[in-house]
Amino acid sequence: MPGSAGHLTPCPAPGPEHASVRGVSYFDAASAAPLHPVAREALLASLDEGWADPARPYREGRRARLLLDAAREAAAEAVGCRPDELVFTPSGTQAVHSAMSGTLAARRRVGRHLVHSAVEHSSVLHAAAAHEAAGGTVTEVGVDRTGRVAAGDLAAALRPDTALAALQSANHEVGTEQPVEEAATACREAEVPLLVDAAQSLPWGPVGGAWSLLTGSAHKWGGPPGVGLLVVRKGTRFAPQGPQDERESGRVPGFGNLPAVVAAAASLRAVQAEAAAEGARLRELVDRIRARVAAAVPDTEVVGDPLRRLPHVVTFSCLYVDGETLLHELDRAGFAVSSGSSCTSSTLTPSHVLRAMGVLSEGNVRVSLPTGTAEADVDRFLAVLPEAVRSVREQLGAPVAAEPKTTGPETAGPVVDALGKRCPLPVIELAKVIGDVPVGATLTVLADDEAARLDIPAWCEMRGQEYVGERPAERGAAYVVRRRV
Repeated sequence: MPGSAGHLTPCPAPGPEHASVRGVSYFDAASAAPLHPVAREALLASLDEGWADPARPYREGRRARLLLDAAREAAAEAVGCRPDELVFTPSGTQAVHSAMSGTLAARRRVGRHLVHSAVEHSSVLHAAAAHEAAGGTVTEVGVDRTGRVAAGDLAAALRPDTALAALQSANHEVGTEQPVEEAATACREAEVPLLVDAAQSLPWGPVGGAWSLLTGSAHKWGGPPGVGLLVVRKGTRFAPQGPQDERESGRVPGFGNLPAVVAAAASLRAVQAEAAAEGARLRELVDRIRARVAAAVPDTEVVGDPLRRLPHVVTFSCLYVDGETLLHELDRAGFAVSSGSSCTSSTLTPSHVLRAMGVLSEGNVRVSLPTGTAEADVDRFLAVLPEAVRSVREQLGAPVAAEPKTTGPETAGPVVDALGKRCPLPVIELAKVIGDVPVGATLTVLADDEAARLDIPAWCEMRGQEYVGERPAERGAAYVVRRRV
């Protein structure tokens, strides 16, 4: 917080009311955290003190420059880098795009090969697609069912012509932490720079390891939107792309939003100071959600690594549930959550993260608790959720009774026509029919919804059935399931 020009002073820690937005229990901090009280105070103070151009030599410009320098020093301390390695950008997405384009251009003579994990943020995937369209090559490294990359797999993907590798510090959808330190060691041995998207993890502390580039986004830690940061460590070859000027080491052109930058740096330092105590408290609440959801809501899969994860994020998927409808039900009950289900996306395809993990996508809910979340709000959510899921399943005509067990020869059974039906209807139709198929026999589901490719195998795993495979069909695809129980 600005006190006198050039100094950042602390403010009181937030109370439980910080997690409440207009009477709603806001559980979507991974998308955007509510504005931290420290950020609000710093922003308001900086509007009076930091409005001038920090590049100008007169008094107001010098005062603005002192604020900018203090913000940079505070942010660099929070990140664990030198102040002259860090610049502020208009967004976390622009920071990622600048990091990738600048490094790939600078290392063009080495090669044009890019490596990234399958669960990176869309900003990385979009930049990778642009790189590939321009003639570069891309290797996507897969993840296990918890969403975690094996450091050895990433190391194996590196080649003599690899110009850059990208690995997030923690996943934005399921909270799984990635082996950044091991990956950074492998990259250093191969002389390949590693870019770390640390947007989700920076509120909880610096990212360890010998990474080369790092990005973050202020609205993820309770700073104002419209501020990102980009760190390029000394010794990393980097060539900023596009027109340049004298600001931000030539890496970010234009007159920056100094009050927002000051607020972002002040709030980052504040949330990290609270991280140990608040992280432990939120982890206990998330553990409660993980245990209670699995016990109280039938046919639900809690996804992500149960231990190596962010303290405030939990994601689960519910069979026979339309994600968009469930989110509306929870919103009416006073809870703001998000989803990676295809039913809630404009593309009508499941989240690329859930798809890469191979887990159920239908009825997906991500709960990400902001700083100050009250225990009573979590308990109320757990009380409301089972009825909300039951109501959605009832609306969709989902099966509620266990299938009768019969035996018979291993023969081909009925064909379920789910063409033209969106998730979760293909799986619901499958569940309704499976009880009429003798144990050992198969049935076929015809579906043209992309989510079926993920959700039918996931349903089989959850219900003890055998997923035989997929074959082409005149429309969509034919998914073959063998009844085992």
